[in-house]
Amino acid sequence: MEAFRDLLPPFPEPPLTIAVSECLTGAPVRYDGGHRASAWPRPALEGLYEFRPICPEVGIGLGVPRPPIRLVGTAASPRAIGVEDPSLDVSDRLRAYAGTRLPDLDDVDGYVFKARSPSCGLKGVALHAEPDGPAAPEGTGLFAAEIARARPALPLVDGENLFEAGALESFVTRTFVHAFWRRTTARGIDASRLIAFHSACKYLVMAHDVSAYRRLGRLLADLSGNVEAVAGQYLEALMRGLETRPTRSSHTNVLQHLQGYLKDAAEPSERRAVAASIERYRDGETPLETPLQDLRERLLTAGARYACDQYYLHVPRVA
Repeated sequence: MEAFRDLLPPFPEPPLTIAVSECLTGAPVRYDGGHRASAWPRPALEGLYEFRPICPEVGIGLGVPRPPIRLVGTAASPRAIGVEDPSLDVSDRLRAYAGTRLPDLDDVDGYVFKARSPSCGLKGVALHAEPDGPAAPEGTGLFAAEIARARPALPLVDGENLFEAGALESFVTRTFVHAFWRRTTARGIDASRLIAFHSACKYLVMAHDVSAYRRLGRLLADLSGNVEAVAGQYLEALMRGLETRPTRSSHTNVLQHLQGYLKDAAEPSERRAVAASIERYRDGETPLETPLQDLRERLLTAGARYACDQYYLHVPRVA
């Protein structure tokens, strides 16, 4: 019987390409001529990615420096207008510019936005009911909203959020799974490859969200209809599940599942060594990479191909 890994392309290797708000790269493109290079953990991502900088405000022809803009209106229908001159309205230009940049995102596997920007912020952007009224953190930048609407499965994140515990690991995982999906579906998708892809990613999903893993399994239970339609639903559900940040407990659960593949294929001493390695990780004594490396080596020696081919054991991680 053909192993699921034989139906899939090689796992993607760094560096991947991701889009980034240009001010995060250190380019002086903000309205005041500054940048926000320190507003995301770029050093932790060096080597994993190549960055494609995009500044929509410069892209629509606003200069540097330029009059600042703010969001005004409702969360459902905000406008981007000038802070000092409310007659300045760049809403339609920002939305249209997003459409012109979509082709540039066809080969990217993630997008890091400048948090709280009226053009680029994904969540929590200051939204004013009236031009001179108070603001509530309820808005989404107009350019970012259009990108999110057009690319619902593309991993997106506000740069500042990557400083939060587990957020960096979740984003990196999503980008590499996205790259793996793009390669898998480059020539289309059929039922066999969709099942193979899910088989490769099952423990990775389990580490993030067990309920998402179950939902994905139910989604793939009947592939007798339009497989491409199901594949689209699968990808969006997969990416939502991977947004859940893994914990030490969830990792331990998956490590112990993988340890089970050694039950009939390794010496008792080898199994005890792996179990001890997992326990040390569970107790916070070692990093995740320690039991992962122990499992990779012993599963390979034992010839446990199904477990060896799990993307969970191979997806790049950050410290």
